[in-house]
Amino acid sequence: MSQSVVIDDLQVGMFVHLDLGWWAHPFALSSFLVTSPDQITTIRCLGLKQLRWSPEKSRLPEAPEPPGDVNDADAIVLPGSASPTDDGALAANAAAEPAAEPTAGPAAGPAAGFAEAVPQAAPGPQAARLSALAQQSAARAQCEQQYGEAGRAWHEAQRLVPRSPEQARAVTEGLTRALLDKMMVDREMCVRVISDAAGDRVSGHALNVAVIALLMGRVFGLAEDEMLDLGVGALLHDVGKLDLPDRVRHADLPLNPRELQAYREHVGLGVALGERMGLRDGALAVLAQHHEMADGSGFPARLNLDRMAVGARIVSLINRYDNLCNPAQVAQALTPHEALSQIFAQSRTKYDATMLNAFIRMMGVYPPGSLVQLTDDRYATVVSCNSSRPLKPRVLVCDTKVPVEEALLLNLDGCTDLGIRRSLKATQLPASARDYLSPRQRVVYFFEPVPLRADDSAEALAA
Repeated sequence: MSQSVVIDDLQVGMFVHLDLGWWAHPFALSSFLVTSPDQITTIRCLGLKQLRWSPEKSRLPEAPEPPGDVNDADAIVLPGSASPTDDGALAANAAAEPAAEPTAGPAAGPAAGFAEAVPQAAPGPQAARLSALAQQSAARAQCEQQYGEAGRAWHEAQRLVPRSPEQARAVTEGLTRALLDKMMVDREMCVRVISDAAGDRVSGHALNVAVIALLMGRVFGLAEDEMLDLGVGALLHDVGKLDLPDRVRHADLPLNPRELQAYREHVGLGVALGERMGLRDGALAVLAQHHEMADGSGFPARLNLDRMAVGARIVSLINRYDNLCNPAQVAQALTPHEALSQIFAQSRTKYDATMLNAFIRMMGVYPPGSLVQLTDDRYATVVSCNSSRPLKPRVLVCDTKVPVEEALLLNLDGCTDLGIRRSLKATQLPASARDYLSPRQRVVYFFEPVPLRADDSAEALAA
């Protein structure tokens, strides 16, 4: 059960809950274990007088006596965040917290120094496997919790657009800055596929486009203001569909000429809403040009490559890719590998060649979510890929002798004699492999730091 603590009494070892929108703080999650004085300093700079913490999840040598419960009137809550009195929101937040937490620092007590001096036996294979599973589970849980918080922020911004457009802009800009804070670290980032149960198709599409666009911007070294415009534009590129009937919100549905014209009007409607929101010119360009094509065959202005903004070139490509993977009619969905292959084989002249090549390097030849057969004939699903190893992603291998929840991801980069033979559709998998791998109906992406090479050796246990 969570309690409250005055901000001045915050200590290393407390498991805290920041009841703020995800975009309002620089931490990876809104609930986490405080492991350093620097984190305390950052929290104090947020302007909170008190915050919630969970004694049972904390790692204190001796927990302090907690003061009284948080007074609702004093709690600071931003739009879209969970109110301290919102039991449903807090329960959802608690349920999303990772089961495994990062190390809490050195042990306390008189025996601590002695314990450090005693040589420790090397862990056996089973212990190493359990440790790798715990790290893998914690990384997945953190990625999915971050995605959930981002999705809630996006929905809050959409809700605010009609009645409070400037506030909608502030929330969207805040969400973009939060995404950048989480990904602009001194580590290579990779694209990861996560559970398709997280969120809905509309928010999933916006986040897929925004996450991949920002990672692309990172690859091209865009300046901070360009990254902000790119992220805001990507998150809001379909905002003009808010005023459209459900029937005409998807171009992949059968539309008559009048409905197709109504669909295409979402671009102009989006620009008008973006102007009401006070978006910057760079973000407005993404809204206006995300359906333009490099060869001039797009709409509404039939711009060619030279007249398209850089952010729009990126979003135009990723928007098409995600719509191929996640169409309104699930039966028409292409696998990520098929979608990438189709764009490259049939539509490469429609996109900036430099952007397309960088996109393929970043997503890999077999993008996350692809179903594949390995060179040893085993079946697997691609979980993540990074630009330095496009042909050697991390995969979840079908092994019916191991429960799927205990399956270790296999990094093909560490396997010199193992690779991918071919990409498959779900219907091409044997029934046992299909049941084990549970192919996703929707491909949902987020990002995470590339696993350290030390982790890769543990993943090799799955080989």
